[in-house]
Amino acid sequence: MSGCLFSILDDESRDISVKEQMAIIVRYVNKKRQVVERFLGIKHVKLTTSEALKRAMVEVLSAHGLTIAKNTRSRLVVISVSKCCSSMEDFFDYVNMIVSSTSASCKRKDLLIDNHRTIVSNKLESGENSSGRGQHQETSCTRPGDTRWGSHYKTLLRIETMWDSIIEVLSVVHDDQRNPSRAGGLVHTMESFSFMFIMKVMLQILRITNELSCLLQKKDQNVVEAISLVIDVKTCLVALRSEGYEPLLEEAITFCQDNDIPIPNMEDSVPRFGRSRKGGRNNITQDHYFRVDTFYATIDAITTEFDHRFNEVSSELLTCFACLDPRDSFSKFDVNKLARLTEIYLDDFDFDERKRIREQLRTFIVRVRRLEAFRVCHDLASLAMKMVELNRHEMFPLVYRLIELALLLPVATASV
Repeated sequence: MSGCLFSILDDESRDISVKEQMAIIVRYVNKKRQVVERFLGIKHVKLTTSEALKRAMVEVLSAHGLTIAKNTRSRLVVISVSKCCSSMEDFFDYVNMIVSSTSASCKRKDLLIDNHRTIVSNKLESGENSSGRGQHQETSCTRPGDTRWGSHYKTLLRIETMWDSIIEVLSVVHDDQRNPSRAGGLVHTMESFSFMFIMKVMLQILRITNELSCLLQKKDQNVVEAISLVIDVKTCLVALRSEGYEPLLEEAITFCQDNDIPIPNMEDSVPRFGRSRKGGRNNITQDHYFRVDTFYATIDAITTEFDHRFNEVSSELLTCFACLDPRDSFSKFDVNKLARLTEIYLDDFDFDERKRIREQLRTFIVRVRRLEAFRVCHDLASLAMKMVELNRHEMFPLVYRLIELALLLPVATASV
C-alpha cells in the first residue's frame, strides 16, 4: 500500500459455536489508481461495544503494519430494519423455519420442486397463468441471511410464488410420523391473515429498497448514484406510507380469497401484540393493528434509520463528493461544495492547502472540460485513472486527493 490512504470495512461474523467475531477488510487505491479491497482477517471479540471493536481492529491492523488516524471516520451504512417490532421479528423467525422445513434434505427439496412444477403446468394448461420468456423457471426456497443483500426479498418472493407447493410439502412433512416436526404448525401460521399481510408489506418495501441494496453491494460503488438513489428511496417510502395501505390491503384480501385464508373483520377488537386480553385494557381494532402497529411502524422504522445513517453531516459529505461526477462535462461541479470537503477532512489538508484549493479547482475544471480525453470518464474511478494516465494527478494534487478520498468512501448495507 506504500503509505497510501485507506479505509476499513468490518462486519460481524459468527462461527459455528456462536462466538462473536469481526471480519476486517481494507479498502485502498493502488498505484494504478484502482480501488482494491483486501481481506485482512477475522478477530474474536468478547464485547461488541464501539471501544472493544476499535481495540480489536487496531490489533489486526498493527499485525499488518498499518495504523489508523485518531479521527477515524465510520463508514456510511444503510440498514433496512425488518425486525422493527415483535410481530415482524416473529414473522422472520417463521420464514426461517419454513425454509428449513422444506429444504432440510434433498428429498424435500426435490418434492418441493416437483410439486411446484406440477402446479405451474396445471395453471398454464387451464389458462390461469400465462407463459413467457424467463417465467416459471425451476427454483427452490433459500434461507435469508442477515448480511446478504437482497436475500430476504428473494426468499419472500419465492414463498409467495411457491405458496401452494410449500403448503403441500409442509403437510407431507407433518404426516411423516417418524420425524416429529413443526411443519403442521407452520401450515397453520402461513394460512393466517397476519402472516400473509406482513409478507405482502415486506415484499412491497423490499421492492423499493432492493435496487439501492444491489447498487450498494457492488465492488465499484458509485457514491454519486448512491446518494441520489437514497433520496429516491426515501421519497418512495413516504409515498407508500401515505397512499399505499389501502391498495396493499386489497391485494392481501384478494390473495386470501384465492387461497381460502380467513379474513378478519377490521372492526373487531384484539389485544395488542404480546399483551394480555384480560380486562380489555390492551385492546385495539384489527385495522389499528395492521395499519398502525404493522404497516406504519415498519415504514417509520426504516425511514428513521435512513435519517440516522444519512444524517446532515453524512448527506453533506456525499452531496459534496457528488460534485466530482465527470458525466455531462462535470455538470454538477461546484467549487464551494468541494472546498468544503477540505474542512470536513481537516487532517488530510493543512491550512495552506485549504486556502489554495478553490483556485486549483477552478483551473482544474477549465482544463478537463477543454480536453477531449476526459469526455470518456463516466465515474470517479475512470476519472482517477484518466488523471494518472495524463499525469494530471501531479498537476492538480489537491483535486486528486479529493477524488481519492471519494473512492475510499464505502457505502454499504448491513441488513435487510
